[in-house]
Amino acid sequence: MSTTDIKKLREMTSLGISECKKALHDSKGDFDKALSILKQKGASIMEKKKDRATSQGLIESYIHFGGNLGSLVEVNCETDFVARTEVFKKFTKDIAMQIAATNPRYLNKESIPAEELSKTEDAKLYATEHCLLEQPFVKDNSMTVEQYLKQVVSQTGENVVIKRFSRFSLEG
Repeated sequence: MSTTDIKKLREMTSLGISECKKALHDSKGDFDKALSILKQKGASIMEKKKDRATSQGLIESYIHFGGNLGSLVEVNCETDFVARTEVFKKFTKDIAMQIAATNPRYLNKESIPAEELSKTEDAKLYATEHCLLEQPFVKDNSMTVEQYLKQVVSQTGENVVIKRFSRFSLEG
């Protein structure tokens, strides 16, 4: 377990030094296994917190260069303290940009009407194209938006929910 590995894990996950160090210790120095442990931990934290009330948050906008395309997104969290953190602010900005870039129609695959899903040949591909949480994250396509969300939940220690969103473009 080297300090280089700890630093690299910290940069990749934005988690604390002690958490990264523990993951490397638990994985007996295997970097990939440590990364996997941290991702599973993020998913576990999200699962535990998913029913907690989210009455604070931010509404963020993104207007593309030229002003012909934009989006609005509401992202909620549990406390105003977290809503003011750089991690949360960056997440909301990134999600607003994601929406403008990819034009999702639904938040997740559970939001797709059954009759619409039954008309598709490949439900998984359809969900990836039309559901925000299933899409590859535009700034790092090695993860989905949902994985990015889990990372933010892990970093903030609070339930974070993408509540609603809208995309606007000039007809032309």
